[in-house]
Amino acid sequence: MKTSNIISVILLSFCLQTATAQHKVDVCVFGGSSAGVIAAYTAKKAGRSVLLVEPGKYLGGLTTGGLGYTDIGNKYAIRGLSLEFYRQMGRHYGKFEQWVFEPHVADSIYKDYVKKGGFEVLFNHRLSGASKENGAIREIQLSSGGATVTVAAKMFIDCTYEGDLMAKAGVSYTVGREGNEVYNETWNGVQLLDGHQFPDGIDPYKVPGDPSSGLLWGISPAPLGPKGSGNKMVQAYNYRICLTSDPANMIPITQPDNYDPSRYELLVRLMKAWPERTRLNDYFIWSGMPNKKTDINNRNGFSTDMIGMNYDYPEASYEQRETIVQQHIDYTKGLLYFCSSDPRVPAAMREEIKKWGYPKDEYVNNGHWSPQLYVREARRMIGAYVMTQANCTGKEVVPDGIGMAAYTMDSHNTQRIVVRKNGKDMVKNEGNVEVHGFPPYPVSYRALIPKENECSNLLVPVCLSASHIAYGSIRMEPVFMALAQASAVAADLAIDKNIPVQKVDAAQVSNRLAENPLADGRLGDILVDNAAADVKKEGEWKTVKGHGSYGPDMLTAEKDAKVTFAPAVRKKGRYAIYMYYPRLKNNAAVTNVKVTSGKHEELVTVKAEDVKVVGQTSGEWVKLGTFDIRKGNSTYVEISAANNTEGVVVADAVIFVPEKR
Repeated sequence: MKTSNIISVILLSFCLQTATAQHKVDVCVFGGSSAGVIAAYTAKKAGRSVLLVEPGKYLGGLTTGGLGYTDIGNKYAIRGLSLEFYRQMGRHYGKFEQWVFEPHVADSIYKDYVKKGGFEVLFNHRLSGASKENGAIREIQLSSGGATVTVAAKMFIDCTYEGDLMAKAGVSYTVGREGNEVYNETWNGVQLLDGHQFPDGIDPYKVPGDPSSGLLWGISPAPLGPKGSGNKMVQAYNYRICLTSDPANMIPITQPDNYDPSRYELLVRLMKAWPERTRLNDYFIWSGMPNKKTDINNRNGFSTDMIGMNYDYPEASYEQRETIVQQHIDYTKGLLYFCSSDPRVPAAMREEIKKWGYPKDEYVNNGHWSPQLYVREARRMIGAYVMTQANCTGKEVVPDGIGMAAYTMDSHNTQRIVVRKNGKDMVKNEGNVEVHGFPPYPVSYRALIPKENECSNLLVPVCLSASHIAYGSIRMEPVFMALAQASAVAADLAIDKNIPVQKVDAAQVSNRLAENPLADGRLGDILVDNAAADVKKEGEWKTVKGHGSYGPDMLTAEKDAKVTFAPAVRKKGRYAIYMYYPRLKNNAAVTNVKVTSGKHEELVTVKAEDVKVVGQTSGEWVKLGTFDIRKGNSTYVEISAANNTEGVVVADAVIFVPEKR
């Protein structure tokens, strides 16, 4: 046989093998988001064979994609591997925990999870189909570079922001906003409120006062629906933008491809209506990150949210989504360039933004631009249980909680329309909701699983079963990671017992998470909240709900009072002890703390001026020291207001962290 023919046969054989590549594992995780990495790691540490499939090129989703100013609500809600992620971030930055960080640091931590977990990751593998048998997914079909790959698994976990596997498996879902009447809610559906809004009087027409001239770019001709009515509109997406002010690390903001200044005419009119607002923070949430970087988010009536341009995204093909993503890139890069160059922008603002540029050390393989669009909401499963507003506010408490949520009921605007007021047409945004004032609450295990007759071996911790407004509270990256860990534990139990996910005991999932919070057998923290049974109060302490507390509430006293935290320690060893310090308007200048460990006693003075609260949180952990601690409850922390002269002393939570896990 000629050499050329031999080579042809070998190449043909290789192509045939590639085109029919097969994988068979215990657990297949689809979607390499923050949740996907944690789910895969947890399942692998449970002894299962695991494959993580990512349709794109990168891991971590929004957590590596620019959302470094973590939406947290109340840190009490976050435990397990999700919390450990922020502890690892803290170790990088020289703190106990760090909730504000650079994208590339998050990326390195997730890559380390893959390395430590030892599970395989398939990048650039898009989902093309799912085959079911007897109500369970038998295998999924993937496409990559023209090749077809199949993955057979006992359990599947959908960790995409879009719910693609869930949809391919024939599981019920919804897109958009339910009417308030569907789940007896008040904050769902159409809401024309004041948040991130235009002031009255901004003309919507290309020629002011002339409807025949047409609407400015970005304004929909759709009429305003009745308050609380449902529709298929999706809250706006944007990019969480990472820029830097370090000249040595900066790539200048220049005119991008497809630049069209007419897209920003509404911003010009907004600036004219607000002549006193001339700084970047008037039009962007310009949050500072470590090393002179940013996490920029949407603010006010016209900003980074590309309102009304994402309705097709949730159910679109990969190719259609690429088009929508590029439209968002063009809009956002164009907005930055417009603000730096257009003479109609206030001079002070133009000069301010010129001090910023794209960071050379971020997204180095993606043109220094985030690869992850902020898909705030896409499909939402209609599962065995639907989380609603009543769960968020505590009116209904689920008995099968396997994780907690804590954020505001939050929805960004869904449409930009014309509203007639006082005889004049004006532009308004519709859909923004921000309702807070409730403590952390449990998320039902049943909200992570389909109805039993739809699919028996699938868990969905990201596009979980929730109404639009409840999803707005749950949809935070730390919560997704916590729910993903719970999903992986449930998958392991289902395989072990050879039962559908609907038959898994949620209490067993919770117990496993409590007993093995880091998934690898390492000793967990000992957390004592102020409401725990092993907390003793003396004197007059007030219970204050919310206001930055760790958990549902905290204790405050002005004088002549003390509180003792005395947890049961199961294993002797060396522990670092921290107290949680909520930042109030009237914190006492000094808080006196006594740590007693066996015969050893140490007095610690905590000064209010030394506690720096960073990020989207109202408190910080303050280290009291590291101590050798015996088994039992002979070690306690006493917080005293005995010698206080002004302000209030706070006793909220204490945590014991083992030095060797």
